[in-house]
Amino acid sequence: LGMAAPAALQRSVVSPAGRHTASLIFLHGSGDTGQGARAWIKQILNQDLAFQHIKVIYPTAPARPYTPMKGAFSNVWFDRYKISNDCPEHVESIDSMCRGLTDLINDEVKNGIAKNRILIGGFSMGGGMAMHLAYRFHQDLAGVFALSSFLNKDSAVYQALKRNESALPELFQCHGTADELVLYSWGEETNKMLKSLGVSASLHTFPNLNHELSRTEIEKLKSWIVKKLPVEAPNAN
Repeated sequence: LGMAAPAALQRSVVSPAGRHTASLIFLHGSGDTGQGARAWIKQILNQDLAFQHIKVIYPTAPARPYTPMKGAFSNVWFDRYKISNDCPEHVESIDSMCRGLTDLINDEVKNGIAKNRILIGGFSMGGGMAMHLAYRFHQDLAGVFALSSFLNKDSAVYQALKRNESALPELFQCHGTADELVLYSWGEETNKMLKSLGVSASLHTFPNLNHELSRTEIEKLKSWIVKKLPVEAPNAN
């Protein structure tokens, strides 16, 4: 065939305590790993983000040269020309990672989990990646969450939604007002744009929170996750 299949993404998994009927994919921020994101959340909550029926998957982005770090290798979902919302997106690297993450979604589907029982989201760059994946390629997912994340001004996501007619996954966004890396205004603008394009989107504001996660935020996210992926009632037949 000539083309080698891309290597499966490494992942850290928190299994459900009971019967597995839904899945959650959490994408780490730039330079982190799946294990790192899981450990960070565990430290904040004093326990894993875990559920009775939902499998939580933390994949690790492959290392690649990253332009904002002068081309040094970093675990990033895609490249950026710079960390700013008014430059072009590096669409080529975004799209190639969408293929790798689609394999991850398909693995869950093969395990008997319907697409409308899968949530995807992440922190910072991970949230940006999740929005590309869901709104451009997987509009039948249960929902998307983006924590301290943004999309560039003329994002491919906006272009795709301008042509879209179908129902879209709901977006749960969180952002700290003191974020110095990904400005609160970038997150706010992303939220407004997506809303104007038909996405049902909420934005939860955290005063004095920098580019980080907080316990209140993760608790809020956890409630939203259970609302989007409720425990399924056993079949009546």
